[in-house]
Amino acid sequence: MFTGNFAPRSWLLCHGQLLPINQYSALFSILGTTYGGDGVSTFALPDLRGRVAIGEGQGPGLNQTNLGEKKGEEAVNLTVNNLPSHNHSTNSNETVVVKKESVRSVNMNTADHATVTTDEEGNNEQSTTSYTGNSQPVNNMQPSLTINYIICLEGIYPSRN
Repeated sequence: MFTGNFAPRSWLLCHGQLLPINQYSALFSILGTTYGGDGVSTFALPDLRGRVAIGEGQGPGLNQTNLGEKKGEEAVNLTVNNLPSHNHSTNSNETVVVKKESVRSVNMNTADHATVTTDEEGNNEQSTTSYTGNSQPVNNMQPSLTINYIICLEGIYPSRN
């Protein structure tokens, strides 16, 4: 990580750029085509713009993650399936009188926007509330601080032991 707005000499920002294999063969031998490129003449650096780096593997209670795999979303659209099972009650301080042969559905037009349906005797069969909301995505981002990720182009080749 680097807090500057440039990459120091012998380093590059991790912005997913393609590099020639013949010029950076040591780095290619480490990265391969994990982050892109054709593997013949080019390979790509990881693109960490707007991303958080996480470790490869599988921790206790976590899903497997593989090198180069992108996960997560900045925002998600919630559906009814995302919500816990629940119900809503309706309250009104209005009195609704319904004659036996009259309309069976009355919009009480209260702040709760409730509809009450009665049976032929005028007994309450069902009360429902109106839909609300406008299906906007929900922000899913964790608190973050923007810092540049950089990768070294030259230096001591890492040993495997």
